Amino acid sequence: VAEKLKKLYPDVLLEIGIKKFHMTHCTKKSLFTKELENALERNEVDLVVHSLKDLPTVLPLGFTIGAVLERECPFDAVVLHLKNTGKCLDTLPEKSIIGTSSLRRAAQLKKRFPHLEFKDIRGNLNTRLKKLDEKEDFSAIILAAAGLTRMGWENRISQVLNPDDCMYAVGQGALAVEVRVRDKDILEMVSVLHHPDTVLRCIAERAFLRHLEGGCSVPVAVHTEVKDSQLYLTGAVYSLDGSDSLKETMQTSILPGNQVEEGVDEGAQRVGVTASNVPRASQDAAEKLGVDLAQLLLSKGAKEILTVARQLNDAR
Repeated sequence: VAEKLKKLYPDVLLEIGIKKFHMTHCTKKSLFTKELENALERNEVDLVVHSLKDLPTVLPLGFTIGAVLERECPFDAVVLHLKNTGKCLDTLPEKSIIGTSSLRRAAQLKKRFPHLEFKDIRGNLNTRLKKLDEKEDFSAIILAAAGLTRMGWENRISQVLNPDDCMYAVGQGALAVEVRVRDKDILEMVSVLHHPDTVLRCIAERAFLRHLEGGCSVPVAVHTEVKDSQLYLTGAVYSLDGSDSLKETMQTSILPGNQVEEGVDEGAQRVGVTASNVPRASQDAAEKLGVDLAQLLLSKGAKEILTVARQLNDAR
């Protein structure tokens, strides 16, 4: 993000502050997000960069996502133990143990690959890869392809999972820049980083998740695509073991219009995103698509599936 801003605004002085946390659970991620927002609130920093999938669908008053960058590959990736080089999930031996800390991944993969067993693995990327490489506990682990790519570890990717195998998390693969709503100059500066298609895809995904009242404690997955001025959204909810699920696809037109936001305020946000340079009608259509798909799944029993999944997860 800093590199892009320096190219666009060579006269602006940018200082980067990096805090390292070893986060392994959504509660810790929430605490980390809150700490960064506290720094924003205290005017210690002017903008904060997050993985969009870690940001809640409702932001605290006074904050907004001022930029959503072009999405990296949003899919999940398989990283095999060296002893399994050349294999894939389909060809791994019966009862091979796969490491993942994600309920969403485990629920989908248990259903798709019933011959495999799944076990929690915690830690950051370095820690997880070390656990895979130095022990015999796991035959493979599942990680976000985008994270591996950003670290320059694409060579560790043995298999990228397609949507039929495993749909991704809301916002996965996208970076978000969070700013204070009142800082109009900062908001205008970072807004040039918005990638319109990614913005619309992520608004639809976040609206879907918010209307479901989902989160990282329940298995919710999505897949979005923009093609021929149509936005396609597939959304699904799962039981923890993947045996019970609901999955549907809807689409909407996002033909660009002439409407742009007049000024920036809390009312301009859509599921926490302010994108004044993306047509308003397109954003409205994307948000409505997410809500409509969530309502469809809820009408078919999604709430019951998610309630049971949440209760079982809380009891673990």
